[in-house]
Amino acid sequence: MKGDYLGAFEELVLMAVESLGDAAYSANLQRTLEREARRPVSLGAVHSSLERLEAKGLAASTVGEPTGGRGGRRRRVFSLTREGRTALRDVRAVRQRLAKRPPRSSYVS
Repeated sequence: MKGDYLGAFEELVLMAVESLGDAAYSANLQRTLEREARRPVSLGAVHSSLERLEAKGLAASTVGEPTGGRGGRRRRVFSLTREGRTALRDVRAVRQRLAKRPPRSSYVS
């Protein structure tokens, strides 16, 4: 089923959540993804991915304290679950195995 797999953008979001730690809130994730991926990233895409990752059990969120810069609104901060860390480890292992394979001289179907 498609919903069980980790999409490429979801992978990037998980990696950004992991790297930002306690600062992994949506606006900061968006800025980080735009800077590191060197492409525009909409806040809506970040929110949608975070919702999917939570539904899959790969990320969790907590509501932080009110902040003055946000008119007293609270930030929703994200973190990886154990399953999220496992998913990232697994996809990184696949990427490493594929990167180590020697290139083929021709494509075979």
